[in-house]
Amino acid sequence: MERIPLAVVVGPTGSGKTALSVRLAKKFGGEVVSADSMQVYKQMEIATAKPTADEMEGVPHHLVGFLDCGCPFSVAEYVGLAREAIQKIWERGALPFLVGGTGLYVSSLLDNLSFEEIASDPGLRESLLRQLKEEGGESLLAELREFDPEMADSLHPNNGNRIVRAIEVYRLTGVTMSEHQRRSRRAPSPYKPCAIGLTAKNRQVLYDRIDMRVDRMMESGLLEEAREVLSHPEIKTAYQAIGYKELKEYFEGACTLEEAVATMKRETRRYAKRQLTWFRRDPRIRWLFLDELSGDALFEAACRKINEELFGKER
Repeated sequence: MERIPLAVVVGPTGSGKTALSVRLAKKFGGEVVSADSMQVYKQMEIATAKPTADEMEGVPHHLVGFLDCGCPFSVAEYVGLAREAIQKIWERGALPFLVGGTGLYVSSLLDNLSFEEIASDPGLRESLLRQLKEEGGESLLAELREFDPEMADSLHPNNGNRIVRAIEVYRLTGVTMSEHQRRSRRAPSPYKPCAIGLTAKNRQVLYDRIDMRVDRMMESGLLEEAREVLSHPEIKTAYQAIGYKELKEYFEGACTLEEAVATMKRETRRYAKRQLTWFRRDPRIRWLFLDELSGDALFEAACRKINEELFGKER
């Protein structure tokens, strides 16, 4: 089977994945497939750092802003749509780029996971959702960590539906969600990936980038966007995006705006640490360090890796 070359750019939030991937896609004649679980939704523009038309610079981006905020979206659905998008990009003679920070999406696609139907119990699901509402995501995540620490480490406390599903699967089958995923990696991957990861050896470099990014989001109108999105209580997805939850407390008078922004920065840094924990387990990723490379040097290093691993020569 001839595998499809796939350039992959991953890393924590704020590491510059969008800017680098757009520049690479323009050089290699590529199109981008997003691997971000929040950017799939409409309306949530600034909080999810969805690339603007100017930032895309004419490079086609797929799986961005196509889903209504109230709609649930599973990793199985993502993988199906991403496979289809990558296939069509390759058939058009372009190089597909998979870009994002949702590790579960990236690994599920690259490992060619098959998503066999796992039983569901509506009564158990309702009970767990009620527990989630009463006790919060942190409590259920702690429960999940007792028997499936690997899955727990990959999830944010705000990912309530995924936490509930992982607990439900274990209670119904006696097998953890992590093990179900391992068992599903049976067919060989249809992709020949070159995976580039962005991070910094000095963690403070990344944290400073995150702080500046949050400040730019606020300057770009995140406060107004959050007020509008949160005015629709049926959009439960909004509470999973960092930024809205923190600003909700400000709107309710529970904290000052400065405190809300500080909390947002702290939660984003924590999220970045979880992203790095996930990606560092993948030996396919070739890391580039933002405190050693920047600008043209970073771009040229990424080009070399793509040429070497996907084409075996300069292109």
